Amino acid sequence: MSTPGDSLDPLPDGAMDTDYTVGQDNIEGQVGPFDYDIHDPVFLVSSLTAVAFILLTLIFPTTAGEVFKAIVGFATSTLDWYFMIVVDFFILFSVALIFSPYGRIRLGGKAARPEYNYLSWFSMLFAAGIGIGLLFFGVLEPVYHMAVSSPLDTLSPFAADGTINEDAIERARAMGLAGTYLHWGIHGWAVYVVMALALGIFTYNKGLPFSIRSAFFPILGDRVWGWWGHVIDILAVFSTLFGLATSLGLGAQQANAGLNFIFGLEISTTTQVIVIILVTAAALISVWRGLDGGVKVLSEINMVMALLFFLFVLLVGPTLAALDGFWTGLVTYVREFIPLSTPFGRTDDSYRQGWTAFYWAWWVSWAPFVGMFIARVSRGRTIREFVTCVLLIPSMTIFIWMGVFGGTAIDQLFANPDASLVKEYVIDNYSPELSLFGMLNELPFTAVTSTIAIILALIFFVTSSDSGSLVVDTITAGGKTDAPRPQRLFWVMIEGLIAIVLLIGGGLSALQAGVTATGIPFSIVMLVMCYTIVRALHSEPR
Repeated sequence: MSTPGDSLDPLPDGAMDTDYTVGQDNIEGQVGPFDYDIHDPVFLVSSLTAVAFILLTLIFPTTAGEVFKAIVGFATSTLDWYFMIVVDFFILFSVALIFSPYGRIRLGGKAARPEYNYLSWFSMLFAAGIGIGLLFFGVLEPVYHMAVSSPLDTLSPFAADGTINEDAIERARAMGLAGTYLHWGIHGWAVYVVMALALGIFTYNKGLPFSIRSAFFPILGDRVWGWWGHVIDILAVFSTLFGLATSLGLGAQQANAGLNFIFGLEISTTTQVIVIILVTAAALISVWRGLDGGVKVLSEINMVMALLFFLFVLLVGPTLAALDGFWTGLVTYVREFIPLSTPFGRTDDSYRQGWTAFYWAWWVSWAPFVGMFIARVSRGRTIREFVTCVLLIPSMTIFIWMGVFGGTAIDQLFANPDASLVKEYVIDNYSPELSLFGMLNELPFTAVTSTIAIILALIFFVTSSDSGSLVVDTITAGGKTDAPRPQRLFWVMIEGLIAIVLLIGGGLSALQAGVTATGIPFSIVMLVMCYTIVRALHSEPR
């Protein structure tokens, strides 16, 4: 796949006036049998800092763990209002583009047409943009928000003495699902829209390098190719690396939990490290095969497997309760959309700070990775088509999935609360990585479906690592999309190592810290992007 700025692409009609060419500041050479083509100093600063972080965390794991916890506490309890306002703004910005005259503009110019059909496009959005979240949080969140975190201070159906308040069940169930939809719906996808749109417009329509710094050309001019741009790209690299590491760490925890559930394999950091190493090895193979032969194929396989897995849970489980959970959650989500999205006048700190603020930082941290990947596969779409589809299609897919999985788990819980593994893993003894397997335990063929869940998690793992390495490699190669493969292999290994050291240095809190630490500065970068997007669209030929 080529992108504007590559040597064979014609200059777009709306191209911006700059003499800069892709890769002009790169250093090319060979180390042994391996070629390299790197953008100095972005590659050097990013790689050396990443290696230093890995070494320091391994050498001082206790100190690192304390620092990680402090970062999470500050970001989620002090800046929760900031993250919520920023992401609300991204939604308003995205919706405004749909209904504006800019919606008719096509990514790549009037003659551009999509390179992928809708099925392939949605498959890649599904695999790269959602990641491990469907499996890890699909049962966990609806049950936890219903019974523990209580969005908008909804009364929990479980009293302190263990009795069940029948009057609170329906409201709590609906709010548990709606609270889950908030974290996985259009708020997060609006973050991706901003990033992907900026990259698509400035690359395909303005003829600039496929790099995040290009979006700041309207403000900085040719200075964007200097240190201003270096800083922006380095921030994007670390935002991507830590966002991916969080997902990889969660995926390793869930795979380990599934292996324990089925085969009795010990749940330990050592086992999770081994899982990360094995999956990283698989990602190296996928990277070597390239975008079409690796990510595209795995994404389509993953989508088929996920669909079959979903249909099994829907049809074999309590079908009507599952569908009712989806619909009730959706109606409540729409009705409570503004109260759930607003940071002011609320006292539900456990939900708002412990979950929502972290999620918004996580989505922002993933934005360079997923946004660049979405832009890579979205050339030829109109702005209106692009924004509408990216906001709604993945969101509805997630709502249906989590509504069915969450609705099934909640029905199981209330059918037999004393013997429910879901209640044990989510409410009584918080073990989030086991929540999915607790729900599957109540369905037929538990061993088979649990094995499929582990395989799905691992494939999500591989596609995320592969796609992320593609993005980081593009940034550190000065916008080149055809840099030597060994560079991408290097970043796959760095991603795996960061996930490993975060697990060693503090587990889940360390994973959350990496996300929030990079999400804060990068959210500011994305706010400025909204301004440059409008300027770029305003200058497009009509």
